[in-house]
Amino acid sequence: MRSSILRLASMAGIAASLACATAGRPPTTGGPPNRTGRGDSTSAQVSWPVRSQFHTDLWLHGFAMIQDDTTTVPFFRRGYKAQMNDLKRRANVTTLLDTNMQKLRARLAVNPLLVNAQFVPLYFNSFDELAQAADLLYRSDGNPRAASSQEAAQTIQIMSGYFPSQPDRDWLRLFVQSVRDEDAHFYRNYWNQQQGERADVFTSVNNLWQGTYRPRFQKFLNNTSQRQGEVVLSLPLDGEGRTLSTGKTENTTVVTFPDRLADAVDAIYVIAHELSGNIVSTAVKDNVTPTDQRMGLADRYIAAGSVRAGAMLLEKISPDLVDGYARYYLRSANKSIGTNATASLALAFPLPEQIRDAISRQIDVVLAGI
Repeated sequence: MRSSILRLASMAGIAASLACATAGRPPTTGGPPNRTGRGDSTSAQVSWPVRSQFHTDLWLHGFAMIQDDTTTVPFFRRGYKAQMNDLKRRANVTTLLDTNMQKLRARLAVNPLLVNAQFVPLYFNSFDELAQAADLLYRSDGNPRAASSQEAAQTIQIMSGYFPSQPDRDWLRLFVQSVRDEDAHFYRNYWNQQQGERADVFTSVNNLWQGTYRPRFQKFLNNTSQRQGEVVLSLPLDGEGRTLSTGKTENTTVVTFPDRLADAVDAIYVIAHELSGNIVSTAVKDNVTPTDQRMGLADRYIAAGSVRAGAMLLEKISPDLVDGYARYYLRSANKSIGTNATASLALAFPLPEQIRDAISRQIDVVLAGI
């Protein structure tokens, strides 16, 4: 799943605007002081480093708890909400996220586009920065011209793209308050525990990506303006990742964080799904009619095409992963694997021939480039 909104200000610019906007205000709590929950001091020199980010997981966890997940490839792990509620029940924990659940769900039903705000943490280094941006948006009434600096105006512009109306900004304020309380009373302890338990999985994913598969992807990345970026392993996510494309050297792809060492390669499958997705929208747009778009077929084809594109790309650069990729996405979609996983994937995620061929041709063109 990719964001169509490009980053309008540098991370430094956003941080500067928030520092100015909150001068004299008491410090807040709720996010780590840096962007990387896991990583080392040399990661900036590594091509597409693997990381984990607390504030991204916290934000996505909040969405996982309040929204109904009905997509073919689910946004979040199947059973995630029930698992989290069970853990909270055992610990006798109730937070503002629970208390405000119905209000948050009600606005989400009125404006389903609020789910796009799942990309918001990818613009910020911590939950504190994100919360301060939300406060700036609220106090400016979503008007960039009310900002005290160009950087603050850019921050407001980014946030207002996701929360354009006053009811949306009211929802954001309530969501931030609710998620912060969830952090304080439950999620931070859970996240820290999981990072420790999955340390060997993290290492395995990093080794697979940097040692074997990232070099195979690199030509595709270079030729699709994704030369540099970062991979973030996320606890709530399933096969539908989150990717924010911001230029050749600033891309963030958030993918599933497997819970078992034997499943470490699952993260590579989702990376393939996400990094190939930037060619699917064009292939679909060029091969659908206005009527198809009005009927919602274009969105359906993009979702199916993103899954198929990942398999097509792997067939070209790492055929050893194709069968596993197909099995992973069939399981994710709760579809039968059958005797031939690749054939079953085509049946489970059908595409018109012209769209399928357009995606395949574009992958060939990209890989044929210098």
